[in-house]
Amino acid sequence: MKKSTRIHLTYLVVAVMGVLLLQRAYERSQLAAPMAYSEFQTQLESGKVKEVVIGTNEIRGELSEPFEGRNRFVTNRVDTDLAAMLNEHDVKYSGEVSNSVLPMILSWLVPMALFIAVWVFLIRRMARSGGGLMSIGKSKAKVYVETDTGVSFSDVAGVEEAKHELQEIVAFLKDPATHGRLGARMPKGVLLVGPPGTGKTLLAKAIAGEAGVPFFSINGSEFVEMFVGVGAARVRDLFEQARAKSPAIIFIDELDALGKARNTQPGMGSHDEKEQTLNQLLVELDGFDPRSGIVLIAATNRPEILDPALLRAGRFDRQVLVDRPDKAGRLAILNVHVATVKTDPDLDLEQVAALTPGFTGADLENLVNEAALAATRRGAERVRLGDFEVAIERLVAGLERRNRLINPRERAIVAHHEMGHALVAAATPGADPVQKVSIIPRGVGALGYTIQRPTEDRYLMTREELEARMTVLLGGRAAERVVYGHLSTGAADDLAKATDIARSMVTRYGMVPELGHVAFDTSEPAFLGKAGMIRQPLYGPQTAGRIDEAIEQLVQQAHDRAIRLLEANRGLLEQSARELLDSETLDGPELKAYLDAAQRSAPRPSGNELAA
Repeated sequence: MKKSTRIHLTYLVVAVMGVLLLQRAYERSQLAAPMAYSEFQTQLESGKVKEVVIGTNEIRGELSEPFEGRNRFVTNRVDTDLAAMLNEHDVKYSGEVSNSVLPMILSWLVPMALFIAVWVFLIRRMARSGGGLMSIGKSKAKVYVETDTGVSFSDVAGVEEAKHELQEIVAFLKDPATHGRLGARMPKGVLLVGPPGTGKTLLAKAIAGEAGVPFFSINGSEFVEMFVGVGAARVRDLFEQARAKSPAIIFIDELDALGKARNTQPGMGSHDEKEQTLNQLLVELDGFDPRSGIVLIAATNRPEILDPALLRAGRFDRQVLVDRPDKAGRLAILNVHVATVKTDPDLDLEQVAALTPGFTGADLENLVNEAALAATRRGAERVRLGDFEVAIERLVAGLERRNRLINPRERAIVAHHEMGHALVAAATPGADPVQKVSIIPRGVGALGYTIQRPTEDRYLMTREELEARMTVLLGGRAAERVVYGHLSTGAADDLAKATDIARSMVTRYGMVPELGHVAFDTSEPAFLGKAGMIRQPLYGPQTAGRIDEAIEQLVQQAHDRAIRLLEANRGLLEQSARELLDSETLDGPELKAYLDAAQRSAPRPSGNELAA
């Protein structure tokens, strides 16, 4: 529950309790002791009655001494000669016309009026603070100004191309006259596309920080709620707020939650609340003038599901790719994050950058934090390279689970399995080098792991390199076959990955000569006019059978290659597995000696493999 909601509920509870307490106090002050008429006569004759009020049916009054703990009393009127009796005892008295309707009405209206007054006060408070039903169509955008964002382009590293593209937006916002002198207009919308954690939100904040303009930030999912029409109202309200504070930047994170492609198939519920919200956003994008100084920036990691009407020119004019950083980019990001960490003077961040291919900016930030925690756990004063290696293993392979008890036979199978991966990788040309082998369980289901680290960033792979990767993946399964003559469930993940590689080679990359240079899986984006439609295969049943045979053949060839490599190194496999069982982890010179021996004794490819 939000803090503001808790405060509003507290006000309501206090108000209700206050009304009840006031009503209770008033009732207690009006309580009178019921008294029989005979007792009233006795009190009157003894001179204890001070004052009475005579009503039509009852007599109320005040005593000089308490009766049953109360000074006030009430009794039913019986004697018609009461005035004579009161005069005889010198008691002050008065008459009253009995009217029970007005007190009854007041007893209900006064508490109700107080309750309504408190409720109106709370409703107004919630409306002013932006909550409650009074503001259901109001935008939930958080407004930042330059000092609030606290981010500039100097705080963003590793995405230099994206920064260069966005600096033009900043220049337009700062000096629109100069940059529009030739008739050019500022882009209406900028779509930041990239994997999660690459810094899309950080870039948007940096633009606002550099330009010094208000920054409206909202998530795409916050537009749509249970009430029909709320999303469209919030879109209108957001753009109205931005126009009032222009020049300004509107940032919509996770645009795919709002701009998902509309269903084009009839009878599938193509008109719903999300579509109304998307339609309103399209109208607003068409309606505002870029010369007013409003820039819409959105971020998504799923551009393939966005509606094509949202991506056309005139709406999101520019799409900027914020991709995973390369080695130089990772080094720049690490330099930013280690600025607040005490590191060893001899720490070479280039080695850390080389060990982290595929890491995003968020991954690297987490890596620096994990390395600092690792150094703290060992009681060190500075963070060194070994702490980064421990952190990388923790992030890639998962947490160590030394308390998981594995019987000796299973440990031996795992040791041979992991050394099978390592030795096959060493003996296979084109495979990534092995850095570490361990049989310490990690993560959810890993009983051991083999860490391979590429020597450089790769963007293209040949058929030989893909086959080498499949061979290494099946090296563990081949080791179990060579040593024990049976197979286990430990290679399930390896089989799945090897099969995926083989299927991509056959259906996407056209790497099987028998099937020709044809792509059978075009991976056509769903938003190209076919949203919501079930895709049919682009080939017939006979071709499907040939594809299955080709995939099976590729996987079988990789498995056979791994078998031959390990049979040629059977003694080396047994010896290295025994040492791994003793030490649980192999790296450094010990591992390098086994890998070098496997590389020297690797058999040369056969004539058929060379022909392939």
